[in-house]
Amino acid sequence: MMPYRGLFEQLLQDESGQGYRLETRHRRKDGSQIEVEVNAKAMNIGGRRYLYASSRDISERKHAEQLLRIAATAFEAQEGMVVTDCHTVILRVNSAFSKITGYQAEDVVGRKISILQSGRHDPAFYRRLWHSLRELGAWQGEIWNRRKNGEIYPEWLSISAVLGEDGKVSHYVGTMSDITQRKAAEDKIKRLAFYDPLTQLPNRRLLLDRLQVALDNSARNQQTGALLFIDLDNFKTLNDTLGHDMGDRLLQEVALRLNDCLRDGDTVARLGGDEFVVMLERLSPQQQQAAQQTRELGQRILDSLARPYPMLEGTHHNTCSLGAVLFFGNTTTVEELLKRADLAMYQAKGAGRNTLRFFDPEMQQAVTARAELEADLRRGLQQQEFQLFYQPQVDAEGRITGAEALLRWQRPDYGLVSPASFIPLAEESGLIVPLGEWVLYTACRQLAAWAADPATAGLELSVNVSARQFHQPGFVAMVRMALQQSGAPAHKLKLELTESLLLQDVDDTVRKMQALKQDGVGFSLDDFGTGYSSLSYIKRLPLDQLKIDQSFVRDIDSNASDVSIIRTIVALAGSMQLQVIAEGVETASQRQFLLQQHCRAFQGYLFGKPMSIGHFMRLLSKH
Repeated sequence: MMPYRGLFEQLLQDESGQGYRLETRHRRKDGSQIEVEVNAKAMNIGGRRYLYASSRDISERKHAEQLLRIAATAFEAQEGMVVTDCHTVILRVNSAFSKITGYQAEDVVGRKISILQSGRHDPAFYRRLWHSLRELGAWQGEIWNRRKNGEIYPEWLSISAVLGEDGKVSHYVGTMSDITQRKAAEDKIKRLAFYDPLTQLPNRRLLLDRLQVALDNSARNQQTGALLFIDLDNFKTLNDTLGHDMGDRLLQEVALRLNDCLRDGDTVARLGGDEFVVMLERLSPQQQQAAQQTRELGQRILDSLARPYPMLEGTHHNTCSLGAVLFFGNTTTVEELLKRADLAMYQAKGAGRNTLRFFDPEMQQAVTARAELEADLRRGLQQQEFQLFYQPQVDAEGRITGAEALLRWQRPDYGLVSPASFIPLAEESGLIVPLGEWVLYTACRQLAAWAADPATAGLELSVNVSARQFHQPGFVAMVRMALQQSGAPAHKLKLELTESLLLQDVDDTVRKMQALKQDGVGFSLDDFGTGYSSLSYIKRLPLDQLKIDQSFVRDIDSNASDVSIIRTIVALAGSMQLQVIAEGVETASQRQFLLQQHCRAFQGYLFGKPMSIGHFMRLLSKH
């Protein structure tokens, strides 16, 4: 107690009785140091003054206070911090949290941490986060959260689970930092590395990466893809005459137009200079159809890039040349594909520019032929190159009761073309709609001419209607207009529908049929038995006739299955009170069998091939 002698003497002389408290450091016998709190006080007892002193070890308390000071300092560090209970209810946040999120402590304490969720992450993301917390007691990673003002921002978040004495989670502690600037810097570096700075399109490096992925996806999903190599025609002339600034403006406008031409999931990239590449994925596994899809998009690009470009002094006209190559699977390298597309592009240049060429000569030939056929179809409609042929329909006694109107095309340099060679293209291109309208108006005019002559007034005329044409919004009005303008009797017109109509909007089909049925128009279901029609659907349709397909008639002399099918169709028609007609009747034995099955109407070469109206009228006069 020697160090305290002066203090104690002072206390003995102090009459206030306040005493003294002192914290000091002592050394133990073993040399270690401890923190000690000393309390001393002087008191009068029996006329004499006594000194009372006590001391206690306060090392642990001092250590705990020091830890609390450190923790408080750490809690108010630069990183945002949040403490929640085991149910993620917020208990405490620091000032950095408020600075990052915009929420003050009073805004969030007592509320769930989910208040920060941005909505950008799917449930699977949070399932993985909680799985890590349960299994490892911690999680960290990038996350998108929402500030108080609604702004969504990226942050780096670390979460630790705190266990209580019972070993269960009592709290969660999260530390966060705003990484908006870091992400922006990363995005800038990425754009410099993978995107063309002038057009903002992917550059060659990113294109090669995406093309390799596309090749792998093509092999995995059994889908065809395509590359289109695009080179601007006479671009050097523009640079030399108007300057590089105008050239850059043109390239930027080309990039915008190319993006407008693409489907979702396609890629357009700038290789450099005036060279661009378009990559198409998810094309048809059928090469011919994939080539057609590629040609259609290529034509869209040609048309778009050929439109005038506004420049400082008026407008500038520019075209491009396209080379195309298809790919299926990953049997070809990306560099080889680019080389093939480049070669095809030079073929387009050699063919006069402003055109597209395929690397595969056979495919190019097929695509060219199809393009020529479509162009000729459009011209044929304008120049009235089409005509109707008529195939007789007869009853059980052999009397001609009417005809089926069949389309023929007098194509220049090809002669008379059957519909099998051009109807599929007309369906795909949409030309079937104006073509079908022409057929219906022409047939109604012929029907009106028959009705005006007592000798032919009883004839009916059947007209084929495609599904695409039937489902046009104005189909019913168009039929009524054709009947009204021609003066044809509606009850002598029969529309032949295919079973493919039943695979679409059945309610729309029924409504349109019923509307025309009220006018007197009849309906026949063509090629019955070859499709997938449901009897429940057929029951709903206001049909007048079922037409037995010629594929069942052809082999009835030798095929028992066809015999059974015909018997079933005739029986079905009888039970539904429908007429039945068999097409493709070519022999007397076929006719005799059908008569035995109570089929009373026929069509086929036995009675007459499709013929011009002049031949049909001469045949009719003989009967």
